[in-house]
Amino acid sequence: MRDESVSPSSSPCLLGENPSDIAWLESASDRHALINGLSHCFGMHSIDSGETREARLLTQLGSLFRKVRVEPEAALEAQGRPGQNVYMVQYGVLRLGREAPAGRMTIYHFFSEGDLVCPVFGRNGTLANTFHLVSVTPATLWVADFSCFKAAVKEQDAGAWEKFALVRTEKQAELANPNAFRGQTMSARERYQVLVEGYPELAKRVPDSQLASWLGIAVATFLRLKRPVVRR
Repeated sequence: MRDESVSPSSSPCLLGENPSDIAWLESASDRHALINGLSHCFGMHSIDSGETREARLLTQLGSLFRKVRVEPEAALEAQGRPGQNVYMVQYGVLRLGREAPAGRMTIYHFFSEGDLVCPVFGRNGTLANTFHLVSVTPATLWVADFSCFKAAVKEQDAGAWEKFALVRTEKQAELANPNAFRGQTMSARERYQVLVEGYPELAKRVPDSQLASWLGIAVATFLRLKRPVVRR
């Protein structure tokens, strides 16, 4: 039964009042979040003024993106063809990998909130450098045509695209190399511990079979490692 004598604005609830010592800030728009994400990927400070060259570039790039929502296991980029789009992840998890003709899946990396997925490999048009990109969870993405994105960056100044592509390629290599190193030098248990300690969110959001593929261990082994140890 509701007590009419109790005000909904009574302490500690102040939502019914407008205290002068509390600053009420509006949430950033999705578009503003996109621009901030792009500025981070390009190594620029958050820019509010549209008068600088960097701000104009970010505004131009931001205008190329459209927001889409996809369900799990949505094919975003197909293996065997050059990358078509650039993706900024607003929410969700994506996986980058290859699939063998027999169906065996190799996963190279997972992308999540704030990540930019861009096909910048030097010889991306060759079959050897094409991958499939698939959503792991329901995802909200910003998507732009790769050729338009590349053209906008190249317009900034001479060598701008080459610099950007080199940085992204190096980052991609940094993400892939530790996983390859772990597969060659660590036991299955040690690799599982790296997952649990270094990527706890992935461990909660990604199916076990995909995590096992990423770590390079058998699914049965992964499930055994995942089971809690019963002490007697």
